[in-house]
Amino acid sequence: MHTQGVDECMEEAGNAAWLVRSECLGCGLSVGCEGTPDETLALVDRLVWSDDARHELDRMPPYVGSLVKQEVEDYVRSKAQKVVTMAVMAQARQGGAVVWESAAEQRLVNVPGPVRAMAKLELERTAVERGLAQVTVALMEEVKARYFGMAAQKT
Repeated sequence: MHTQGVDECMEEAGNAAWLVRSECLGCGLSVGCEGTPDETLALVDRLVWSDDARHELDRMPPYVGSLVKQEVEDYVRSKAQKVVTMAVMAQARQGGAVVWESAAEQRLVNVPGPVRAMAKLELERTAVERGLAQVTVALMEEVKARYFGMAAQKT
């Protein structure tokens, strides 16, 4: 079986899931398997870009895209990984400096789609500027208060 692509999904519980699409090179049979990244990683036979990461790369100007592609793939190979996801792409672009706390990732899902990517980039940029290795819920609250002039409201 040869990996054709990976689609990043979010389960209702807010956990990450992948849909790995593969094809038999002998007979042409195509199959897909959905599960957690840990469960489906064994089905990936080569370095592939997730559909979302590929879309993001394709939206870049060609002269930037080729540089970003090389930078990200070098980073992925150095970490002995096989799949370029949006999160891995962001880590590679920032030298692997920022990871997301699981509670913060789950909270990001609640951000409206049109501003989610911008919010994610701003949170990661803020973390890098402060020398933080992780985006936390506390950082999210702080950035939210700074941009929207509101303090965190606890219920």
